[in-house]
Amino acid sequence: MKTAMQELIEQLKKEAQFISDNDHIEDRMWRNGLREAIERAESMLDKEKEIIETAFLEGRILRPLTSEQWYNETFNTK
Repeated sequence: MKTAMQELIEQLKKEAQFISDNDHIEDRMWRNGLREAIERAESMLDKEKEIIETAFLEGRILRPLTSEQWYNETFNTK
């Protein structure tokens, strides 16, 4: 199983592969943008791992929260 970030990186890499160096300047610019997005997403993998580990550990401690409440509290979605 892959995390959502890992799946996103995989999809972006597949999309970038379809653009060759011989394509129009706009296509090459799009590929460069994809590469930058891939680099940014890859830089977030450690943070994603930390969040997943925290969720696992907090789930082992008895807390009267639903998963949705934990998510909203942790990520300040409200």
